[in-house]
Amino acid sequence: MIEIISISCLVGALVILYVLSVIDLRERLLPNELVMGFATLGIVFHLSTYFIYESLTNIVLGAFIGGGILYAIRTVANAIYKDDTLGLGDVKLLVAAGLWLGPQSVLVAMTIGALCGLLHGLWIALYTKIKSKVSVNLSKLSIPAGPGFAIGIAIAGVLKFWTITTVLWP
Repeated sequence: MIEIISISCLVGALVILYVLSVIDLRERLLPNELVMGFATLGIVFHLSTYFIYESLTNIVLGAFIGGGILYAIRTVANAIYKDDTLGLGDVKLLVAAGLWLGPQSVLVAMTIGALCGLLHGLWIALYTKIKSKVSVNLSKLSIPAGPGFAIGIAIAGVLKFWTITTVLWP
């Protein structure tokens, strides 16, 4: 029974990350209910695996690191650009990711997510230039960060939990 709960949490997390990405691309919003659902699934996952991947202390530390670093980046960028640069939904998503991944893997997720966001932005700029023959000012380009972070979280999760079958069925 515990195995079903663990696997269901992983599948549910991937579904929520996908839905969050679609919503963020369309509406530039990461709904709190979905982010909270993602966080809750992380806690239930670790409970159902008896904290074999990360200790309770590490998942709390991961949440602080993920959210804290992104909140600090948001604060500095908002001061520099005098505008909202990252939404608080992105910060909350990284808090939830930290609950899933712990301190080391949330940093991997953030790095991969930032790289995916950069590639997304460059692709949008290139597409716009080709389509409209107008160069895009990259410093003014605005893209949602959630999808990039969702990809980073999913990749870091796969790297971290790829042994799940041997853990659940030794």
